[in-house]
Amino acid sequence: MITPRYLFKYLLLGILSLTIAASQPSAIWAEVTNKQAQQQQAEVLNQRGQKQLNIGQTAEALQTWQQATKLYQQLKDSEGVTGSLINQSIALQILGLYPRACTTLLKALKLDIWICDTSLQSPVVSTFEPLKVTIHQVNPTSVNLLGLQNLAEVLRLLSKLNESKIVLQGTLALAQQNSSDHLSNIYLSLGNVEQSIYQQLREKYSWIEEPLFREQIASVIPQKLQQSAEYYKLVEKIKNVPEAFKLQAHLNHLTLLINWKKWLNDEKPNEANAHTEVNQHIRVLINQIELNHFAFFHLSPESSIQAMLIFAKNVGEIPNEQFKPLAVRYTKLALQIAQTINSNRWLSYSFGTLGKLESQAEQKQIYFKKALGLAQSIWAWDIAYQWQQQLGHIYQKQGQTDLAIKNYDAAIANMTQVRDSLLSTNGDLQFSFQEEMEPTYRNYMRLLLSSPNPDLRKVIQINEGLQIARLENFLRCGKLDLVSLNQLQNLNSAPAVIHIIDLGDTIEVIAQSINGSLHNHSVDSKLVRFHIDHLLEVLQSKKITNTKESVINYYSQAIYENLIAPIKTYISPSETLVFTLDKYFQSLPLALLYDGKDYLIKHYSIAETLGSRIRQPKVLHEDQMIALIAGLSKRGPSSKDPNAPEGMDDLPQSKQEVKNVEKQTKSSVALLDDKFTLQRFKKELTQKNFSIVHITTHGQFSSDPLKTVLVAYDQLINIRDFDSLIRGKTQNSQDTIELLVLSACETAKGNKQSAMGIAGIAAQAGARSTVATLWRVDANSTALFMEEFYKGLNNGLTKAEALRQAQLSLLSNPQYQKPYYWAPFLLVGSWL
Repeated sequence: MITPRYLFKYLLLGILSLTIAASQPSAIWAEVTNKQAQQQQAEVLNQRGQKQLNIGQTAEALQTWQQATKLYQQLKDSEGVTGSLINQSIALQILGLYPRACTTLLKALKLDIWICDTSLQSPVVSTFEPLKVTIHQVNPTSVNLLGLQNLAEVLRLLSKLNESKIVLQGTLALAQQNSSDHLSNIYLSLGNVEQSIYQQLREKYSWIEEPLFREQIASVIPQKLQQSAEYYKLVEKIKNVPEAFKLQAHLNHLTLLINWKKWLNDEKPNEANAHTEVNQHIRVLINQIELNHFAFFHLSPESSIQAMLIFAKNVGEIPNEQFKPLAVRYTKLALQIAQTINSNRWLSYSFGTLGKLESQAEQKQIYFKKALGLAQSIWAWDIAYQWQQQLGHIYQKQGQTDLAIKNYDAAIANMTQVRDSLLSTNGDLQFSFQEEMEPTYRNYMRLLLSSPNPDLRKVIQINEGLQIARLENFLRCGKLDLVSLNQLQNLNSAPAVIHIIDLGDTIEVIAQSINGSLHNHSVDSKLVRFHIDHLLEVLQSKKITNTKESVINYYSQAIYENLIAPIKTYISPSETLVFTLDKYFQSLPLALLYDGKDYLIKHYSIAETLGSRIRQPKVLHEDQMIALIAGLSKRGPSSKDPNAPEGMDDLPQSKQEVKNVEKQTKSSVALLDDKFTLQRFKKELTQKNFSIVHITTHGQFSSDPLKTVLVAYDQLINIRDFDSLIRGKTQNSQDTIELLVLSACETAKGNKQSAMGIAGIAAQAGARSTVATLWRVDANSTALFMEEFYKGLNNGLTKAEALRQAQLSLLSNPQYQKPYYWAPFLLVGSWL
């Protein structure tokens, strides 16, 4: 199964491996002497496998090459074994079995390294030096150079981009030392890896919200674009380079420039010179590809189809209508070849591409129906969801609601199936939300809510799937073991649940009462966004302590009146409210919402979830008050890390907070200052069962997972490090962390998704509930808050109610009445 994320990009970058496969028999087997009948039989098998691969019989080719490998092993022909294993790896890549392809290549190259490990249990600190040394020690024979190139390609497909680049750089050095004829292949692969890094940065930029972090990424993106383009140009400069390789370099370069053109349109619309320059380069490349059009037919049939569809897709994305006939012509050529080799997969792609190029709605629908039927005939769900998305959108515009619902339902089911399959292989293989998943989910919810009697349970279900997928995408993790609120068991009483969903023009609020009834309220998003933006600007400002309470209440009341007041009649006083928040609302301190008289926290205990999924709630009993307490009162070596929060001061009050928590718990282990190192923290977590983990240190919640960190003495603890830190505990014990407390943390300025970072840390840590702060809080008030919070837990209060009482204790204290002191504390996960 080809990875669905940016499908045509993968097809494009897959051409290299297919072309290498086509070129391998001469490169690999020319050096093998036909001395024995078995050798002749092995060569026949190899050639048969190549023919099978060329006509799309990939599984059969794999079996044929496996037979060839056995024969070479019997002959003790090491080069023959290596070559046949490389061929096997190419078949495995085409089948989408990337980890197997990777380990097969290591076997072929006789390498014993960790590089193919796709486990999500990545080390906290990794180094690539051993990899560099290992690559330089490979004997630079022709067959080994081909093997290294294929290893780099499969690593790229596994999203191990740094490893792929290191392998290619080492391979290039070996090839240059030996005057190799592999340089064009290597340059092409290096261009592809740099383009993948460029694309990864583009996606990261689209996800991140903080202006400072976006600016940092934006400065690197053009550099990666230039590096990729330079490698593609080097392919052309090599003497006597085959036309097929020139074509691949041109196609990949064109994809890069089309993508860059989109970037300029979105981010630099007024830079006329840059637009003119990229348009000129695009025209030149199109002309070069057209002049070299016969090279398409030098490829194998499948590779030729892929190349033509990639060219058609790129040309079709140019706004100038004069290029559309060219795109249609190449798509129809691809369709003809697909018909010749009777490939339903490529027929589906071809019809789907024609559908995207077609402007007439009726004909567009016909093409997508044909494409979908062909994909379904071979159970290719990684293709089918794309055409179901398109048909759902068409039917929605036509007002054919039932058909639109049917197609959106199927598209999301297939996307989920494909995505789950990817996650089981490697957490770094993810869909792109902005282009692949999110639009379909949100369009579907808009469609459902447009009905006079909307299926609100279905809307909640769709939103739940979207938010959890977003969290998994943010973490680059596997499937999270979380339970839907509607599926929770053994609860004495259910909370009221309020879902806040951002659908662009409208904000949808769905209230689920404790009796299970659902009620919907829709509000114009303009009435909400203005007040949220200004409130967050105030709360994330360094001047928050000097901000008048009336200013905060003005924005807070407007948000309350638009979101909460219309559904207040469906929730009873003194209930627990569980909010499931869309991305725009995840940095909002809900306790601060103001009705003109009281704050929301006065009447309700509050918890938050992402996508209404949590770990099964459990009450924290008195005998479970066993804590690991870690604190940092002074800065250590970790403060010099470039990803550390800005403006970190010493936290001398952390010492007192650690002592206070020790007094409030049944037993505890405390790690303070230089004892709070990453390794010591991990050792304590994995060797003992702590129901509570309390960390008082600087931390930052960012929309960039690399900058979502907690500060230990010696180094930062990244959000993704928590998975490896906690794994030993969760695997060796049925006990989970019941409560994770993150004190002295803050939200990166401009981030509206703080709860994403908090929920992410909780998910990686395996914590049932997490208490955290949205901004840096006064140390003395925090000490009082924590004392009251733990006192409430010891008195049998739920976590949500203990949090509420602690906040109210500050609110009632004349010294700490300002929202700055009590409002930043929030509970994510289980409220019990």
